[in-house]
Amino acid sequence: MWRRYSWLILLTTAVVALVAFRKPAERYFDVAKSLDIFATLFKEVNAYYVDEIEPQKLIRKSIDGMLESLDPYTDYIPEDEIESFRISTTGQYGGVGALIGIINKKTTITFPYKNFPAYLAGVKVGDEIVSVDGHLVKGKTTSEVSAWMKGKPKTEVEIRIHRYGLKDDLVFKIRREKIAVSNLAYTGMLEPGIGYIRLDDFTPGASREVGEALTALKAQGAKKIILDLRENPGGLLHEAVNIVNLFVPRGQEVVSTKGKVEDWNKTYRTLNNPLDTEIPMVVLVSEGSASASEIVAGSLQDYDRAVLIGKKTFGKGLVQTTRPLTYNAQLKVTTAKYYIPSGRCIQALDYTHRKDDGTVTRVADSLKREFTTRNGRKVYDGAGLDPDVEVEFDPLGRVTAALINSGLVFEFASRYCAYNPHMPDLKTFRLSENDYAEFSALLKEFKFVYDMPLEENAKHLAETARKERYYRELEGPLNTLRGKIEAGKNSDLVRFKKEIMQVLEEQIAFHYTQNEGQALNSLPRDKAVLEAQKLLNNPVAYQKILSPK
Repeated sequence: MWRRYSWLILLTTAVVALVAFRKPAERYFDVAKSLDIFATLFKEVNAYYVDEIEPQKLIRKSIDGMLESLDPYTDYIPEDEIESFRISTTGQYGGVGALIGIINKKTTITFPYKNFPAYLAGVKVGDEIVSVDGHLVKGKTTSEVSAWMKGKPKTEVEIRIHRYGLKDDLVFKIRREKIAVSNLAYTGMLEPGIGYIRLDDFTPGASREVGEALTALKAQGAKKIILDLRENPGGLLHEAVNIVNLFVPRGQEVVSTKGKVEDWNKTYRTLNNPLDTEIPMVVLVSEGSASASEIVAGSLQDYDRAVLIGKKTFGKGLVQTTRPLTYNAQLKVTTAKYYIPSGRCIQALDYTHRKDDGTVTRVADSLKREFTTRNGRKVYDGAGLDPDVEVEFDPLGRVTAALINSGLVFEFASRYCAYNPHMPDLKTFRLSENDYAEFSALLKEFKFVYDMPLEENAKHLAETARKERYYRELEGPLNTLRGKIEAGKNSDLVRFKKEIMQVLEEQIAFHYTQNEGQALNSLPRDKAVLEAQKLLNNPVAYQKILSPK
């Protein structure tokens, strides 16, 4: 019986952890009363509900529902999920060093990390996994297959692979190692004098890796730097502080945290000597740049140390702390908001004041406050970071997004690389008309179809017409509309041809040499990167942004 109600104890601990630091005495009675009500309610349901219940599942739903009412970042982590949580925060695990996914109902290698066991053994992007240590993977989830591939370092795993262009399967016996995934996706020289660093994560070692990349690029002649934080969701706060420290002097405030528990409030300053406080710098940001990414970009903007180019950032100004619970579970709970050097908090969504229907709104423009950077430039709080130079991007066409999601772009890239083993110059690589015709044939082979919002709207209009008894009068125009929509879909492969070909070319380049290949192919036509190069090559315009007076 004790074990059966262990999840109730975890819920009690979680609730106490969430509310214990509210106003002391008057809150404790409410907490005790609420927990007592919940405990008696749960016992009554367990005893009298018409069907047998599963206590652990019911309690888990209770916990998830309670935490969901707070914010998306406060999570309960049971013991059986601790390992996945550790991997996501540290980037380290024991295994072969390869990501897998289900592509067109096949368990496929999507990313063998460079210089790790799978890559060194010869496993390639696009390889289909047939079995792991004799266990057939067909019908298994990626979590199950991934668990088979992971294991203690120095142990061996046998992976059977099917590869396009080969009649027989390949068998790899791979020695597992400790995998520490790099935070850097790509670094290199874009042109003489301009170095580029793409940072994808903020797991342990991120600041060291950025520092080493900066030093190496300067040795190659870099006089200016582009730091790409687009779509970087953040991570460890101290790594963000140390990255800022590479570019600003010692002793400068980077971020401060303020929450309910005053003893936990802290100001983080740069502690080390910087690598370079003068090199002209652009930071690329997007709507997917969040948390630690925003601390780095925002601090460099506040100190007028870099120009931000791209799109408004996500706006996550909340700090999470992990608290231990009983039975080896943990609670990741939002404990504070963070403030960058100008004094602004860039949190965009107000989770405290939800609407009656539970939805969350963005901070109103009327409530945003004005702050200033070191040079007196105006910046604002409450809605992410505004780039100094905004770059507009054309959203992907509906058909292009559908092709990517269908896995057929990946499928074509796998076939292309198998039948064209000699890698082309990826900087200038472009598909031919014949290649695109082969891709179109592949779509017919897989009977590719996709839905458009217009189709749903037309269907809804027809249903409404039937309910309102107007369908007979509108049947002709509705059929004409459906015909035009279908004709538009049929012509989409022509209308969006240039965009689709670019997506295909970048995926093929990734198949050849992973991140490096994709970067070589995509960066020369990346709008934000081109804008950054243009600005860095115009010192007057660069300085005018940072020192407008």
